[in-house]
Amino acid sequence: MGPCSCGSLLCQRTLSRERPWCAQKWPGFAGRNVHLWKGELPIQLPVILGHETVGRIERLGAGLERDWTGQPLQAGDRVGWNSSFACGRCYYCAEKRQPTRCPNRRAYGIGYRCDQAPHLLGGYAEYHYLRPGTVIFKLPDDLPTESLIGAGCALITAIHGLERTGLDWQDNVVVQGAGPVGLSALAVAKSSGAGRILVIGGPKHRLELAKRFGADLTLDIDIVREPQARIEAVRQWSGGHGADAVLECVGHPTAFVEGLEMCRDGGKYLVLGHYCDAGPISFNPHVITRKQLQVFGSWSSEPRHYKMAIDFLRANRERFPFQELVTHRFPLSRANEALAATAQWQSAKSVIVPGLS
Repeated sequence: MGPCSCGSLLCQRTLSRERPWCAQKWPGFAGRNVHLWKGELPIQLPVILGHETVGRIERLGAGLERDWTGQPLQAGDRVGWNSSFACGRCYYCAEKRQPTRCPNRRAYGIGYRCDQAPHLLGGYAEYHYLRPGTVIFKLPDDLPTESLIGAGCALITAIHGLERTGLDWQDNVVVQGAGPVGLSALAVAKSSGAGRILVIGGPKHRLELAKRFGADLTLDIDIVREPQARIEAVRQWSGGHGADAVLECVGHPTAFVEGLEMCRDGGKYLVLGHYCDAGPISFNPHVITRKQLQVFGSWSSEPRHYKMAIDFLRANRERFPFQELVTHRFPLSRANEALAATAQWQSAKSVIVPGLS
């Protein structure tokens, strides 16, 4: 039996009594998975990809009775889980209270080799083993799986990033990027009291989704191709001053230089899209000093942000239709096609549905 097998025999052999197995899963395809697929983030291989997953409990380990919020758990319950967890004891966890910077932190679908027991530690499989310490959430019946998978890690990333940055009431906001992270940042900013919001990106179908999510104006990079033209468009839109806050959700280094110039003097700039290292870029730090900018970075999320995302999705299902981001469904055997569809921007979001033919 190969090291990445996901058949029931391997599940029986490696089952721990401390945590559940989840089956009937819906893993979503984040842009991060495309970067990993292309080898743009150094990780140990081989690995089973998939860190945005919803599943049903197949079996509970002894002593596991409740989820992170205290709700009782049983076999058959539909659950989601935080893709990574911190040690809780290190300098960053215990003293600085920044668990996302825990040096012992590892993520499902990224940080675990599948040739080492218990093997099944990623979403692109029929079964998923949840290690001791995993933060599990029982999902409410009124929250569709498509909503949670459509939002994925992008929403909890955006919640954390906007929490760190902060917006003032009626701030004018520019969002660079119209993918899942950009749409999530748009939704969080809109619900946090932002005034007008401009979304820059493409292709056209993603910008149409941005309008559905409440963007007041969109700027198509396939039409407005020159960075200086986009900067001027933002200045005109904002009364000649620039945006109060610019949220980078692209992951391309050149967006950083462009975005700084879109800020008004004394404005804020959040770098949210650079989970993967896309390389350096030349820029003049004088811009930050001269414009008195506040520049923020934000990495991943904490368990509390997952709970906040569940509550947010339940309260805003019609206002922010994350379920509509799930545009393409694939069986597990066509995972490479799903990744290609995401990489080529053919889908808003691709998902794997177990049992789909």
